[in-house]
Amino acid sequence: MPETSAPRLLGPADVRELAARLDLRPTKQRGQNFVIDANTVRRIVREADVVEGEVVLEVGPGLGSLTLALLDAGATVTAIEVDPVLAGELPSTVREFAPGQADRLTVVEGDALRITAVPGAEPTALVANLPYNVSVPVLLHLMGLLPSLRHGLVMVQAEVADRLAAPPGSRTYGVPSAKAAWFADVRRAGAVGRNVFWPAPNVDSGLVAWTRREPRTDRVSRQQVFAVIDAAFAQRRKVLRGVLRTVAGSTEAAEAALRTAGVEPTARGESLGIDEFVAIAVAIAEQPVEDAGEQAEGAE
Repeated sequence: MPETSAPRLLGPADVRELAARLDLRPTKQRGQNFVIDANTVRRIVREADVVEGEVVLEVGPGLGSLTLALLDAGATVTAIEVDPVLAGELPSTVREFAPGQADRLTVVEGDALRITAVPGAEPTALVANLPYNVSVPVLLHLMGLLPSLRHGLVMVQAEVADRLAAPPGSRTYGVPSAKAAWFADVRRAGAVGRNVFWPAPNVDSGLVAWTRREPRTDRVSRQQVFAVIDAAFAQRRKVLRGVLRTVAGSTEAAEAALRTAGVEPTARGESLGIDEFVAIAVAIAEQPVEDAGEQAEGAE
């Protein structure tokens, strides 16, 4: 087929035919719900602001529905797939449905949660239909691993989408919201119905878009800030003065750090934005050594 041939996106019959050819039985363990609607993958690519020539990282390409739409937009795609059968078949599917674009696809067989690098040019966008059971860990891992990623859009369970994009003080605000905000401005980008998947999931899906922003500080590491976030939400109903003693060394040290950061010691984690968490982490890290020593002695 000539290079100028128009690509063809996967429809319901194509997805089922590919699955039958591979003797594939989608598993809940791997979150395998394949998109069967071409308009949905076009919408995802459009909402992700993918531009021609961009290098896009895709996680969990499955049978290739979104992969083909990304290639059709002119992107170069690096696809990470944990299922060896699907990883092995994806290049063949692209050669069949978009033969002129097959040279812009690289498939990496592996677990996105465990990769430490990706081959080829550095990706600038992450676009993916993420498995529901690992969506937040995968997103945060890749944001931290690949600073070249400047923007992206992921499809996740609707409840997870709400959490990722939640502002401080809202009912759904929590650890995912705060940690995602360390990396990027995050927003809800729409809802996706169940009928665009095969098999249809028993939950609704949502789109989450994000744009990278510069690190909040160079005075503490991301790990130090995340330790404060984890502690703040470990016991949501308790005030920060008490729950942060595990990272500050004592209740007194926690209260001193909170006051230094300009945060009321009786506040709760759900009321704080990422800037406050950063300020608290800095205050804990930069506490005078003699004060920390005195507090440790007083605790004995």
